[in-house]
Amino acid sequence: MNTPEQPLSNAASAIKLEPDKPTGEQPMELFITDEHTEYYLALKAGGDSDRGLLTGVLGGIGGCALVGLGLIGAMQGKFDITYMTFSIGIPLFLVPFLWETLRPLPLPILFNRRTREVYFDHEGELFHTPWDGISAVANEFQLVGTQIGGMQSASLEIRVWKFEEPENALMISLGAPFGKSLAMQKGFWEYIRAYMNNGPYFDEHGNHSESDAFVKSQLDVRFKMSDSFKQTLAQLKQAKNEADGKNYLGASDVAKLILEPMLYPQDRIQEFTYSIAKRSSRNRWPNVVAERLKANGPTTRLVDLECEIAANQ
Repeated sequence: MNTPEQPLSNAASAIKLEPDKPTGEQPMELFITDEHTEYYLALKAGGDSDRGLLTGVLGGIGGCALVGLGLIGAMQGKFDITYMTFSIGIPLFLVPFLWETLRPLPLPILFNRRTREVYFDHEGELFHTPWDGISAVANEFQLVGTQIGGMQSASLEIRVWKFEEPENALMISLGAPFGKSLAMQKGFWEYIRAYMNNGPYFDEHGNHSESDAFVKSQLDVRFKMSDSFKQTLAQLKQAKNEADGKNYLGASDVAKLILEPMLYPQDRIQEFTYSIAKRSSRNRWPNVVAERLKANGPTTRLVDLECEIAANQ
């Protein structure tokens, strides 16, 4: 029996999605695309989304403050203060940075345009599926609980199987379902479908385009903490133009102008740390995948390799 605090899932509908049939929705990115390149589309597989935060907090706030004090001390000729602050501030950045970048990030879900297939890493085991004939389903359901009331959600899942063990299959979710509608998930499927069938760049209707304008407009919507101060300045500039000489600054605006520049180093360091960790994690892909992500790599699918292996046995 479910306690009142536990949400209940009320399944409403399930729709089968196919790679060659449109859903009627326009392409829409749902903030989970990690990389959109000419050859592959990488989707975040979940976990460690806050990677780099510890380095940002310790290095961006504590480390930068101590190094700044050390530089002031050096300009005043107080090198004992400089030595002390540098000996604390630099390790305050380096230790968490190395810890966070050397630990592997979860590998993304990869959609390879060149080989027209999907790759997924599950606990160090390689799973895959061809794009043509892929099994995909969107499920709409409602979460009901005393704290959240009724919240409509929808999931988008694809079926993959283990390399060289096709009897071992998984259904994997493309992003978290919570807070997403069925229309949103169908729109994201159209984004993937347009990339695989007409990409790498396409317009708002999913048709091939030589311009990356629409794709960039989708990806640029993703919020970055380091852009907060720039966005605040743009909002205040607009408010000033609309105020017509009147006072346009509120208490919250003043707080943002003070706090956001102080947090900027933390945010930039966190984003930099995440990018380094992501780059180093790419080496964890097996060779059969890594070579197929290259521009001049093989175009044979993993399912074709499985057939060759089976035929030679």
